[in-house]
Amino acid sequence: MTGSSISNEASVAHDTVPEQRRARERAAALQARRRLADVRAATEVLAGHVTSLDDRRMREPSLLPGWSRAHVVTHLARNADGLVNLLTWARTGVEHPIYASDADREADIEEGAGRLAQVLHEDLLASSERFAVACERLSDSQWSASVTARNPVPFPASAIPGLRLFELWTHLVDLDVGFGFEDIPADLLEVATTSAVARHLNRPEGPSVHLRVIFPDGEERVWDLVGGGGTVHEVTGEAAEVIGWLTGRRDGSTLRGEVPDLPAWG
Repeated sequence: MTGSSISNEASVAHDTVPEQRRARERAAALQARRRLADVRAATEVLAGHVTSLDDRRMREPSLLPGWSRAHVVTHLARNADGLVNLLTWARTGVEHPIYASDADREADIEEGAGRLAQVLHEDLLASSERFAVACERLSDSQWSASVTARNPVPFPASAIPGLRLFELWTHLVDLDVGFGFEDIPADLLEVATTSAVARHLNRPEGPSVHLRVIFPDGEERVWDLVGGGGTVHEVTGEAAEVIGWLTGRRDGSTLRGEVPDLPAWG
């Protein structure tokens, strides 16, 4: 092999690696932007329900113990701002934690829950817009930057729109305004199920579960939740029921198999 051919091969390899990285970045950015469109649609559904709540109904209990609907709406607004912090981290490279602390997060929610319904609605819309703008500012490469949230495990910024989307769906259910997990668009039920499963994939304090999920079109998908116990529980169910069980919003009584207790969603 001549020196020239070695040099050419090295040049090709050198050019290929950055191009492969750029291709991965483009793919991640495209997926994030597609998910952002889903976030916008879910935000419109949420806003429609929140607008219908007057001051009295806003003070009524949500499905979350100890939280009124006003607490849920405030949490969704502060979650949007917290995710803006992570997007800023991805864009600038300077660490911005999602919340200053858990205590500050809880205090902000408690304080904000006392506001009038109109103010809560305006806060939700404004924070949602800040989130959308922060997403739009990221370049392809910045979507691949690593960040961390309350859990110290790093993840790519491209996952953030998906996190927001699942937050919207879950708390729409918690508002107790007639929206259920069954109302998640059928073409996004697998996305929602994947998000719910992710919290339980590797939890030493939880059970091991071979989970078979059935989607509205008849398709099935299987996940293995790895817990700390030796027994593997076989559980089967419809997607909406599975999501409700995994998130602690339903007791799993409609699922088939030996349905174990799960750790708190938290």
